[in-house]
Amino acid sequence: MSEAPRIIDIVSDSTGETAERVVRAALLQFPGQPVQLRLHTRVRNTDGVRAIMQRASVDGALVFFTVVSPEMRECIHAATTELKVDAVDLIGSLITKIGSFLEASPVNLPSAMLPLSEEYFRRIEAVEFAVKSDDGREPRNFKKADLVLVGVSRTSKTPLSTLIAQRGLKVANYPIVLGVDPPPEIEEAPQDRCVGLTIGIEQLVQIRRARLKQLGMPVETNYGLRDHVREELDFAEGIFNKHPTWPVIDVTGRAIEETAVIILETLRERENQRAAALSSIIV
Repeated sequence: MSEAPRIIDIVSDSTGETAERVVRAALLQFPGQPVQLRLHTRVRNTDGVRAIMQRASVDGALVFFTVVSPEMRECIHAATTELKVDAVDLIGSLITKIGSFLEASPVNLPSAMLPLSEEYFRRIEAVEFAVKSDDGREPRNFKKADLVLVGVSRTSKTPLSTLIAQRGLKVANYPIVLGVDPPPEIEEAPQDRCVGLTIGIEQLVQIRRARLKQLGMPVETNYGLRDHVREELDFAEGIFNKHPTWPVIDVTGRAIEETAVIILETLRERENQRAAALSSIIV
C-alpha cells in the first residue's frame, strides 16, 4: 500500500505562480517523496484565509503564502497560532527588507492589481513567439529569436522555450530528425544564439517509452528502440560538431528550471565576453 501524500497548501492573493515555483524548486531536493500541492489563488478576504487554514489544520498541511496585504498576513499568522498550523511567509519579510533598504513604503497591492508594465507586455510577446516557433514550425523566426534550441525529440525543448520566454526572451526550437539536415534558416540565425541539447541514452529511451505508453502505442517502435535512439543521438552530435560555436547542454537528470538557468548563464557569459572584446577595441 503506497504512502499517503503529505499536503502543502499555497495561498496567494494573486496568481500564486511565484510561490508555486519556489515550493516546487525546493521539493526537487526531496525526490520520491509523495506530496500533494493545493493552490489557492486570489484569496483577498479573511473569510477565505480562515477556511483554508482550518482545512490545513485538519489535514496536517504545511502552508506557504505570498500575501501583500498586512491585514491578510496578520490573519494568517493569527490562525497559525490558534489552529496550530505551520506556515511560511514567502514575501512579507522580503517586502519589509526592501522597504527598509529603499526607505519607502510598499503599496501593498497584489501584482494582479498593479498597472501593466512594458516588461509585462514584452514577456507576453515572447511567450506568443515561443508558441508560434515551437518544433521548427516557423523557420523564418530563427533569425528573429534571442535563443534557438536544437535537439532530438524529448530533450525538453518546448518546456524550456516556454519557461525562458517567461523571462522575456524570444525562443524558437528545432527538432533534429535522423538523416535530415537542419534547414538553411538555422545557418542564417546568429550562431551565438543557438544552443544544442543532448541527453543520456538510457534516460531518453525511458522517457520515449513512457510517452509511447501514454499515447497507447507499442514501445517497440523505432522511436523507443535503443539502437535507433543511439543513431539519433550520434546524428545530433554530428550536427553539433559542425557548429562548434554552439554550446551543448546535457539535460540528463536535470530539472527544466536548472537547465534554463545554465542556458541563461551561458548566454550572459557570451554577452559579457562580447562587451569586453568591444571595449578593448574601442580603447
